[in-house]
Amino acid sequence: MRKSHPVRRAVLAGAATVSGIVLLLSLKPASDPGSAQAAGGQLPPAAAGQAPQGGVNGAVTGDAAQTQYGAVQVRLTMSGGKITQAEAVQAPKGGRSDQITASSVPRLNQAAVAAQSADIDAVSGATYTSAGYKKSLQSALDRAKASAGGAQGSGNAQTVAGDVAQTQYGPVQVRITVAGGKITNAEAVQAPKGGRSDQITASSVPRLNQAAVAAGSAEIDAVSGATYTSAGYKKSLQSALDKAPAGGGSSQAAGSGGGQAQTQTLTGSVTQTQYGPVQVRITVAGGKITNAEAVQAPKGGRSDQITASSVPRLNQAAVAAGNAQIDAVSGATYTSAGYKQSLQSALDQAGG
Repeated sequence: MRKSHPVRRAVLAGAATVSGIVLLLSLKPASDPGSAQAAGGQLPPAAAGQAPQGGVNGAVTGDAAQTQYGAVQVRLTMSGGKITQAEAVQAPKGGRSDQITASSVPRLNQAAVAAQSADIDAVSGATYTSAGYKKSLQSALDRAKASAGGAQGSGNAQTVAGDVAQTQYGPVQVRITVAGGKITNAEAVQAPKGGRSDQITASSVPRLNQAAVAAGSAEIDAVSGATYTSAGYKKSLQSALDKAPAGGGSSQAAGSGGGQAQTQTLTGSVTQTQYGPVQVRITVAGGKITNAEAVQAPKGGRSDQITASSVPRLNQAAVAAGNAQIDAVSGATYTSAGYKQSLQSALDQAGG
């Protein structure tokens, strides 16, 4: 019997190995969601919790997610079912949290828009804030998905903010999205904060939001244990309804031709002041500012009174002027300066 030479065996073994690798590579499945699911793997990130592609328009706010360092709440601006803007209307504050929030939230906002889902990476050094952000973001996406069907064929959605209602424990301001003459979303962009108020707000506001959508009016019951907040909410909600056109989103000022003016909600960058951050959101329709509001403003101690007094006047001035060339409010120099700077950044986004 002829013996196989050792070198020959090595060559044959090597050739077999190479052939096997080539065969495996040729059989590698493409990156197909169906294949991944069939194999028991996870769907690609965008498939889970992604922005609903049902033509959703307007602002949608997620639930407030409580973290070890404070609440995080995310608001999305949707256009054609896609996230065009993301922002945190609540985030941890005070001490070291101010720096972490200022550094991490803008990055999380950008990540949400880029990913079009809640499957985003946590920001290093902001683990709790990132987790809360993602949780609230997911709830906003779930809410948008749930309302996507009802928004089909109901006309353009319009976002309207009510007047600020002052209560014994702080201001309350409600924003609603109206489509087809119905309230499709309601949210409190301002609510009492600090101490016991944090718990009351976190418990009562989501229930008031749901009640407003269900009732389609300001005739909603007060939440037990949150009498002042409920009263302020209803008052601001009614003023928002008074401002909303009966058609639920169509521009009544279009005149002949019946054309609809495009409504855009834009949020300026956060401006840091000596007494706290200021951030302004504006609604623009037909090239004009139709609503302005401060989603962030200095809080605590004397700042609460200054903010409550100055911000409504700054909001009115912005709408009246149609630009950031507005006068500072006496006694609120820093807040006014921060407001104007954030307002200008919002206008820059609108191309004005």
